[in-house]
This record gives sequence, C-alpha cells and structure tokens, in this order.
Amino acid sequence: MEPAVTVENMTIAYHKKPVLREVSFQAPGGKLIGIVGPNGAGKSTLIKGTLGLVPLASGSVEIYGRPYLTQRKLVGYVPQRESVDWDFPTNALDVVMMGRYGHVGMFKWLRSSDKEIAMSCLEKVGMADYAHRQISQLSGGQQQRVFLARALAQDAKVYFMDEPFVGVDAATEKAIIALLNELKSQGKTVLVVHHDLQTVKEYFDWVLLINLRKIAFGPTEEVFTYDNLQKTYGGRLHVLNDMGPALLQG
Repeated sequence: MEPAVTVENMTIAYHKKPVLREVSFQAPGGKLIGIVGPNGAGKSTLIKGTLGLVPLASGSVEIYGRPYLTQRKLVGYVPQRESVDWDFPTNALDVVMMGRYGHVGMFKWLRSSDKEIAMSCLEKVGMADYAHRQISQLSGGQQQRVFLARALAQDAKVYFMDEPFVGVDAATEKAIIALLNELKSQGKTVLVVHHDLQTVKEYFDWVLLINLRKIAFGPTEEVFTYDNLQKTYGGRLHVLNDMGPALLQG
C-alpha cells in the first residue's frame, strides 16, 4: 500500500547548525505512530519541517505520494500547548470551526453544517458544554481537548500531534488515546510526539526513534528495544525492574 507519509533525507538547520540530519522514513496508513527521543532530539522540528512551518535545508515530504503543499487538506495538526496564545479572545466553538476553513476556503462564510460538525467534534472530546467558554478560561486539559476537536473538524487523513499528553490529567489522557484509536479504526494515520516511554508499547503500533537523526523506525514490538533506546538516549537510560525502560530524572 502507498505510504501515508514519506520523508526523504530531511535536514533542518537553525543558524547554520543542523538540528535534524538526513531523516528518511515511510509511515504506513492506518497506524498510530510514536515519535520518541530525548529533549532536543528534533521531534517537534521534524513535525514542523513536515508541515512546512520551518524551511528544509534539504529533503522532501510527500503525503500519499504527492508533495505536502498539494495535500494540505489531508493533514491535521495539534501543536504544543505552550506554543498557542491562549489569551486570544475567542471561544472553544470558534477555535474548532477554524478547522473547517480547509473545506470552504479562507475568508469565506462557514455554513451551518460546518457549525454542526464543529459541535459534534466538541461532543466527541467531552467539551460540548464549554462551546461558548473563552479558551483562556479553560484548564490545560480542556484546552488540549479543544485543539483535538479542531483537528477532528479538519476531517484529515493524516494527523500530526506534538506532545498532546503533556500537562493533562489522567482522564484527558485516557480520552485522547481513545480518540486516537477511533481515528485509527477509520483508517487514518496519527503521528504523535511522545515522552512517556512506559506507555509507548501500550499506545503505539509503530515507533520512530530519533536523536538528531533517525535511530530506528518500524513496528513497536520490533523497534522499541533496549539496544535501540540505548542508542537514542545513551547514558540517560536505565531499566526499572519490570516496568521497562525509563528516563533517568535530573
């Protein structure tokens, strides 16, 4: 089957210093894929490069066999929470409705059907009762749910999510993973930047291990091994008895 995402020789540099070097992989469709590596490994940069949010020094990106710029409508994005201006004066419903502009075009009026879709997406993430609440008045977990609803409203085939589990409570994390599995059941592909090594095997079908370059990529049971994690994390990795690999704190 044609890969959902193809990245070829992606290199990204900030101030002439490479932060991602010649990364290549082909992500299959209908999978939950974890992007895993230490802080500063280039995980968020990889997503931003794939979405054209930062320039590539070299390389290319294709979504279902065509350049990303021609396939934007097929892609949804949930950014890191700290990168969002939560003081912007708008409510939860308006944020979710922004996800519909890819279907109607910018600067065009949204239809009543778009509002219905947006409300349905808020319902799916348990936020329908907060539709008219200002986003600045929501908790961190609620804000994350709203941005997930916006991604759902895009009705994409491929989703990129940058640390969606950071700063949320256990109930929100459970709701997010249930939603990701629902997307997978619909044949959609979801790539997620993730930090908690202890939940990788539980959450993801495939894993991309990176540390400035690709260390390994493939099915979780084949790739998520101590040897590969040692290559990815180096001395910061140890084994906690029966709990599996985890990062040393501090």
